[in-house]
Formats: sequence, C-alpha cells, structure tokens
Amino acid sequence: MTETLVPQAAEAEPAPTKRLFIKTYGCQMNVYDSERMADVLRPLGYAPTETPDDADFVILNTCHIREKAAEKVYSELGKLRELKDAKAATSNTKMTIAVAGCVAQAEGEEIMRRQPAVDLVVGPQAYHQLPELLTRTARARGERIGADFAPNDKFDALPTTRGGDGVTAFLTVQEGCDKFCTFCVVPYTRGAEWSRPLAAVLDEARALADRGVREVTLLGQNVNAYDGERADGKPATLAELAYALADIPGIDRIRYTTSHPNDMSDDLIAAHGDLDALMPYLHLPVQSGSDRILRLMNRKHGRQKYFDLIERIRAARPDMALSGDFIVGFPGETERDFEDTMDLVRRVNYASAFSFMYSPRPGTPAAGMGAQVPPEVAKDRLHRLQALLLEQQVAFNTAQAGRTLNVLFEKKGRHGRQAIGRSPYLQSVHVEDADHLIGRIVPVQIVSGQQNSLTGQLVAPVPVSRDLGVSVLGA
Repeated sequence: MTETLVPQAAEAEPAPTKRLFIKTYGCQMNVYDSERMADVLRPLGYAPTETPDDADFVILNTCHIREKAAEKVYSELGKLRELKDAKAATSNTKMTIAVAGCVAQAEGEEIMRRQPAVDLVVGPQAYHQLPELLTRTARARGERIGADFAPNDKFDALPTTRGGDGVTAFLTVQEGCDKFCTFCVVPYTRGAEWSRPLAAVLDEARALADRGVREVTLLGQNVNAYDGERADGKPATLAELAYALADIPGIDRIRYTTSHPNDMSDDLIAAHGDLDALMPYLHLPVQSGSDRILRLMNRKHGRQKYFDLIERIRAARPDMALSGDFIVGFPGETERDFEDTMDLVRRVNYASAFSFMYSPRPGTPAAGMGAQVPPEVAKDRLHRLQALLLEQQVAFNTAQAGRTLNVLFEKKGRHGRQAIGRSPYLQSVHVEDADHLIGRIVPVQIVSGQQNSLTGQLVAPVPVSRDLGVSVLGA
C-alpha cells in the first residue's frame, strides 16, 4: 500500500498592518466623516495611529468656515512634507498625504499647486472613493475628486459596519445647505440640502445600538431641515425620525445639531415635550441680535421671530438649555447693532455658546461688502460678548449643584476609579467610584458646577452588572 503524502498549505502570513493618521478640523460632521474614512480604509489593512510620525497614510479632514482654519491646513502640510521627505530619505518608506473635506472641495487645484507633497484631494462627498484613489495614487500623483454627484452615492458605498467601541456616536442624516447666508461657504463646499432615506438612517442606528451605543447625535448642516424619504415615498420630518429612533432598543438618548431657526417645525418642538429620549439641550444659532445685520447676513428671520421660537420651545420643554453661535464684526456692524446682540444674549440666557470674529471667506457675498469693521473693534466686541457668555455658562453649571441628573457614563477618569459621563445638558460630569458604570445611565447628585464641567456623586451604590440597562430616576 502506497502512502500518498499531501503537501500542507503553508499558513498565510498576516497582512502587514498599515498605519492611518487622520487629523480633523471643524464641526461634528467632519468628525463623523473622519470615522467613516477610517471604516472605508480598514479592509485595506489600515489601522489608526495617534501620530503622523509612523503613518503610511495621512489625511487632513478640513473645514473652510474660518480663514485661520484654512491657513492652519497649509501650515500642517508644510510639516508633513518635511516628515514625508525624511521618511523617504532615511527608511525608503512612502507616506501618502491626502486633503479631504471642505478646503479640498473649495481649493483643490490651489492645494496641489501650493503643496507638491499632497498626493490627492477629496471633497466631502467623495471619501468613499479613497480605496480606489489610493490605487491610482500609487501610479501617479495629482488626482482630485470633488463633490459633483449625489450624496447618496457616498452613503450607499460606505461599509455597513462601523469601527469604534464608544457608547455615543455621531450619525449624519442631512448634508448641504440652501440658506446661502452671506458669510458662509457651506452651500458652495457641501452642496444643496439633501437628506438620507429614513430606513437607511434607522439601519445605521440599529447597528450602532447592537455595538453598544446608547446615545446618537444626528448631524446635518441644517439638521432640522431633514426630509428623508419614507417607505411610502413621502418625506419624513426630523421629529418622525426622532420618534422612530426612540423605539430602537438600546438607543436611550437622542441629540441633533446644527439647527436653523427657520426649520424649527411645530412637530419637532412638540417632540421635545413628548420624547424623554430627546435631550433638553438645543443648539440653535442666531448669529446676531440686530435685525439690520440679520438682513445683511441673509438669515431670513429677525430677532423677534427668534424670541418667539425660544418661548415656544421652553413652553414645550421647560428645562430646555440653549446653545448658540454668534458672529461679531460683520461688515457694517455698528456699536448699536452689537448692543442688540448683547441684549438678545441677556434675554435668552444661554447654557453655552460659540462666538467668532467675522472673517471674510473668498467667494461669499459678505467678502465684497463695504464697511468692514476694523479688527481691533471686532476683537473688543468679541471679548465683551465672550465675557457675558462665559458668565451665563458658569451660572448655568453652578446652578446644577444640588440637583440629581441622569448621567451616561462614557469613559474612565484620570484618578482612581473615577468615571466621566454626560448630563442631559451635555456637560461633562466627574464621579468617583463609578468606573464600573461605563455604558450605563444612572442618577447622579451634582455636588458642584465649574466652568466646563460638573462634579457629582452616586445617589446610591450601583452594583456591577452585565446588563447595561438604564437605571434612572424620572425623566
């Protein structure tokens, strides 16, 4: 009997891991886009790294809202060019550099001309094409991909699973803007308003819940303009989406940003009163308190409409905390206009806010307006506005002392068994002896409030449990 020897296949060597570094500028939508770029590249063997020093592929995901933000990108590219040249000279290794996002969309040709180290630029609607672009770039530099196609092409091409293991997640539901504020480049870099179909958003939310996500933040340039297609072909509103999300097991908290006052519909306001899962914290930018400046900004609403809207929102949800955006030094702004903004801030009383000094963006109508405000005047106004906003923020935080708030614990703190979570109002809450509660929502008594965070203690001992259910007081 002859024994036949069957040669054994050699065990395959694991594919070498390539390192991916993504630096994100700007808004939460860019954070979401960066996460999805990592998802797209993961099947190619790219694993994230915390520094560009050991990266094979570096992506700068850019924002074009502020002039300084765009200049920071060029500054960063200069440093990356030195690193790229050094790696090629010392270790004969290749680093690929890409610029993504809104600066890439607006200044793609200029980027390639100004910084030869850049291998490719990718607009915000094209990052799903990164694997294909990498293959092309290996052959020749100089590819630029824009955003001249439907956003659903991007979402349809994304992996159905997402990386990461946190208990909170961003979820883009709407992109683009049709408002054409005179200071803003978003309509030119992100395109017209477009909403993802309702079913697609819910599918992604269910996948996030299966992964352990407890809180989703819905993202959009004008997220409350959401009108994604339902199964019957009719548009759904953001309120309908919120109700549907609240029915998904595991999704216990819902937030959304950024909103426009003109899209704050009756059903969305009512949802804030009906849905415990919809958090009582609303980012609703107004930009200025002056009717004259609001007209110059093409905001399509006045200060009184904003006041009326806030009154209706607070009637539906009395514990609603508000956040806002403000621009000072807009072309033609007088001291009287600025005082109208200060008056609006005092009347609304914000829990937090973002404020900026106006910077002209090329191609926007405001950039060509006369009566540009001198920088020293705008800077003085910004300091006065920020002082008032900080005073309100500190007052709101310190007023939480003595209250019991439901806190979603997200991560371990720096000291001992400390854990850090988020209140319904998005404040960071530090609690001792709570590191076993990551992923759970539990009642916390607030001991003190500081400028940027709260300190709390557990209302009662909470046992260790595999069940990451909600342990709350009343909503």
